[in-house]
Amino acid sequence: MAVTPETLAAAALVVAAAYAVFGLTGFGSTVIALPLLAQFLPLRFAVPLMMLLDFSVFLAFGARFRRRIRLDVVGWLAPFMLAGMALGLALLLRAAEQRLLAVLGAFLLAYAAYGLTRRGEPPQLARAWCAPIGFAGGAFSAMFGTGGVLFAIYNSGRVRDKEALRATNAAMIMLSSVVRLVLFGATGLLSQDGLLLSAAALLPALLAGFWLGNRLHAAVPAIVVLKAVYAVLVIAGLTLLARSL
Repeated sequence: MAVTPETLAAAALVVAAAYAVFGLTGFGSTVIALPLLAQFLPLRFAVPLMMLLDFSVFLAFGARFRRRIRLDVVGWLAPFMLAGMALGLALLLRAAEQRLLAVLGAFLLAYAAYGLTRRGEPPQLARAWCAPIGFAGGAFSAMFGTGGVLFAIYNSGRVRDKEALRATNAAMIMLSSVVRLVLFGATGLLSQDGLLLSAAALLPALLAGFWLGNRLHAAVPAIVVLKAVYAVLVIAGLTLLARSL
């Protein structure tokens, strides 16, 4: 599809804000950016676009997180994530866009409600939760790229060290991005007109946002950022539901 300069400029603002949050928290880039991009880009274009951006940022900065990753947590989630991705990809390719927008809107509202009502430290989760959360996270990763927030819920219930949690969240997003790169390439989603050029044009906005988030990481309480993010997700979720109807 042809992406106009005006659309690219709007997308750049969205991407910069989303990756600033990612730099602060270690997750959240796509769950913020995708519902906003879906307001002016087709969903089947926006999803692989954000996947390419996620993949690019980890190629550039992933080594910074490597030493703190909890491989035991990632190892338990990964098989269920792969199974969920198979279902999510089938739905992305076959379901009507209006239905996908409705599912995404409902997902955003549910996640925002969880975040706004949660109090105190995340509850400790048993390892058995890796199955339903991993499967659901894989499905939503393939459909919308938003499964990272579900992985983060599980990880926060298993990992207490702040830096290790940030690195493990980032590792799960990286792993899902690599798998989606293969799946989207095999199904033709990456061959859409203008997709690669759009991703390349948005890289400066991504880098600027990520740099800003990392600079603010020690100074800005993550809870303040998250409350603002949840408010944006409520508005975006309601808007997507309205569009789907």
